[in-house]
Amino acid sequence: MTDILLLIIGLVLIIGGANFLTDGASSLAGKCGIKPLIIGLTIVAFGTSAPELAVSISSSIKGNADIAMGNIVGSNILNILLIGGMTALIKPLKISMSTLKYEIPFALFISAILIFLCLDSTIWNAATNSLSRIDGIILLVLFALFLRYTFWISKKREEKGINMNDDVLIKQRNTFLCITFIIGGLAALVYGGQLFVESASQIARHYHISEAVIAITIVALGTSLPELATSIVAAIKGQHEIAVGNIIGSNIFNITLILGASATINPLYIKGISTVDYITMFTSVLVLYVFGLFWGDKELKRIEGIGLLILFVIYLAYLLIKA
Repeated sequence: MTDILLLIIGLVLIIGGANFLTDGASSLAGKCGIKPLIIGLTIVAFGTSAPELAVSISSSIKGNADIAMGNIVGSNILNILLIGGMTALIKPLKISMSTLKYEIPFALFISAILIFLCLDSTIWNAATNSLSRIDGIILLVLFALFLRYTFWISKKREEKGINMNDDVLIKQRNTFLCITFIIGGLAALVYGGQLFVESASQIARHYHISEAVIAITIVALGTSLPELATSIVAAIKGQHEIAVGNIIGSNIFNITLILGASATINPLYIKGISTVDYITMFTSVLVLYVFGLFWGDKELKRIEGIGLLILFVIYLAYLLIKA
């Protein structure tokens, strides 16, 4: 019971720390004259991925590779099947041509790259699956390329008078308060991440459940809450591009930046993440792509949202049987 309470406290610290860090950094950047466009693409986008970053890097440092990897694989599956499904159920989501032509194919590409890099025992007949420092650097290079593309496409939209990031709300705060928010937010992220990982590991040991299953379910759901809130609010407001872009962008951030940084800090030797988990992650992106491009007339309809939720329930049943 104590470990469950500590898990919740850790999650609250992570999400609260991410909000304070994002708020303080955005306000400070605004005071320095940085455009809302840049703030939206970097600081605000990073904010929703900060919980995954805190948990995966803490896990990497502690040597809990299954939690680091399971957190990302689980979050990516949840983002599309659960969050995408729930969001479409609330309100059908239009998917822009840019997302269909570039972002979703890139998400498919990096998902395939991750599978190739991780399945060493299957592909190279190695003793164990791992994500080495070289693999981590490759993922970070892909993140840099994606960031470059994001700035390019946003600049084109800005030139055409289409700038989604003008809606970014930047609260004006004094410099001292901004710095306090940033330092406090970072401290909460670091401590909350350590607390969350340690309590998740203890729960797994106590109930004799693998750390991988705990990471793919409880940990992934906890760290995906910001994406869930952002996508649902955006869908209700009719900001379809933000809702879909948040889901796909988060998946790309998770693999390239978070796993890239985690593996670069400390190589990840993965034991509990199965081929089924990786394939489910890849398939979820593929299903979203097919729904948007072929069946949904560039729109994720309610019936397709139900389809995503059914796939999530099937995968969850598999995890429960596996546990």
